Amino acid sequence: MTNQHPLRLTPLPADEWDDRTRAALASLIPAERANPVGAGNILATLVRHPELTRVYLPFNAYLLRGSSLSPRIREVALLRVVLRRDCEYLWSHHLPIAHREGLTDQDIDAIRDGKLADETDQAVLLATDDLVDRGTISTPVWDELGRHFDDSQRMDLVFTIGGYALLAMAVNTFGIEEEKS
Repeated sequence: MTNQHPLRLTPLPADEWDDRTRAALASLIPAERANPVGAGNILATLVRHPELTRVYLPFNAYLLRGSSLSPRIREVALLRVVLRRDCEYLWSHHLPIAHREGLTDQDIDAIRDGKLADETDQAVLLATDDLVDRGTISTPVWDELGRHFDDSQRMDLVFTIGGYALLAMAVNTFGIEEEKS
């Protein structure tokens, strides 16, 4: 991946944050982190449009915390879709999360290569590639997913892949940059 996306929107400066801005983040981060540093560049940029952020973040919070998918499967799908969407920002931010959820360096390499040894993980990769490439999951892949997941989980998988494809497109389009250490 290469981060060659032009900077188009910067994080909202601290002196422009107000109660409406902080409230837009309430569904995802605690109040004490509702500031430019605590929110990070992605959320601090999204709050330039507080109404959109307020309605979008509960969906994103569901994908992160409420989905019927295991966190490990979520990260497999998420890493593959942000890789396919060339979103270095989300890739780098989710690598530590993926490791916490049990993905190894070998798993990460296999996600890059599109060839995971585990049947369930591989079905998730194939579903992700189908959705990215064709906008739908092929019948054979859908049926394979059905061997590993119930209908609710397959629905959550589609929305996880789509949700992170959308977020990757926004991050890339806005040119959101890594936080400075």
